[in-house]
Amino acid sequence: MIWFLLLLSLLFAGVDFLFYRVRMRRHSERLRRAFVWFAVFSDALPIVVLLLLKAVPDNTTGWMQAAQWFTFVFLLLIGCRYGYYFGLLFDRPRSFSRVGALFAVGCAVWLVWGATWGRQALRVNEVEIRSAALPAAFDGFRIVQFSDLHIGTLVRPEREMNRLVDTINALQPDLVVFSGDLVNIRSTELTSDVLAILGRLRAPYGVISTLGNHDVGLYIKDTVALPRAENNRQVIDRQRQIGWRMLLDSTLYLRRGSDSISVTGISFDPTLQKFRHSFDLPEISLAAAYDGVPEGMFNLTVSHLPQLWPNIIALGRGNLTLAGHVHSMQIKGHLFGRAFSPAQLMYDRWSGRYDDAAGNTLYINDGIGYVGFPMRLGADPEITLFTLKK
Repeated sequence: MIWFLLLLSLLFAGVDFLFYRVRMRRHSERLRRAFVWFAVFSDALPIVVLLLLKAVPDNTTGWMQAAQWFTFVFLLLIGCRYGYYFGLLFDRPRSFSRVGALFAVGCAVWLVWGATWGRQALRVNEVEIRSAALPAAFDGFRIVQFSDLHIGTLVRPEREMNRLVDTINALQPDLVVFSGDLVNIRSTELTSDVLAILGRLRAPYGVISTLGNHDVGLYIKDTVALPRAENNRQVIDRQRQIGWRMLLDSTLYLRRGSDSISVTGISFDPTLQKFRHSFDLPEISLAAAYDGVPEGMFNLTVSHLPQLWPNIIALGRGNLTLAGHVHSMQIKGHLFGRAFSPAQLMYDRWSGRYDDAAGNTLYINDGIGYVGFPMRLGADPEITLFTLKK
């Protein structure tokens, strides 16, 4: 990461130097000096923040909150400056570019919107799933999925979670599914107040949850104070405490009338940590999670990683697979009816619905929370309501 940030900072510094040589020479010495200090500060900010995080003994919630706001400041400074640079392409040479200033202000407004309204613009997507394997008794069964809450990075956690719970309950689902990354770093984010809010979720078939990569203690620095095994136990126990059913590479059955469907949860495997943002994952066996599930029975699989979908359908499972993890990298745009995101550079499947020729469906929820920077730009926090149809 440090080498990537160093390369990025050098790239930004190179563009700033070019701007300085071409456009700043006509300005006063005082203004030129101010620009140099401003550019050095903003270009070096991510490296300074990363070094600070490496220097502190533990990456507490307070430190992570501070780091994400420093990242926001960095993006704001870079966005405004490069918005101004971009505007120069459409303006005639002059000491001050009005077009550049317009682009700079536009970038600032966009970023501030993402950090205020954008991160809270909760959206409900309704999706109909048709399957010949679905038993007649489950025709019209309603499932709500939410994902990637990342409680430790929420700016106003109680307000944001209360709104989330109220919205889900208003949809009156039969089942609620959470597809991983409940916490951002550690189990202590699951305070009694947080659990009281999440415990208000209501559905006749309850809430089913599995673990994501942020839930299994991989990002804890001080593993002496909080060992990973203890963290994982607490994350699981605190969800069970509020009545959530944890599916840890296991399957349960839902019964309606005389019919049943199977629900399987795939927990994040820590051995996949370095591949979590890869197009493809190494071969892993998921068969044990489906042990005893009858062939041909409708199966709902909950997997934090969408990249596991090929493995799931290769086993003849996952008529519907629900995943999260990607967040659309919290940046998404739409043009001519198509969605675009930086996530496309890292994932084959990154948001929304994907169907295969056999009629199996993968749905990737854009998540609720945020990581790295406290904003969402076009990638609205998402609740998905699925209606199963025979």
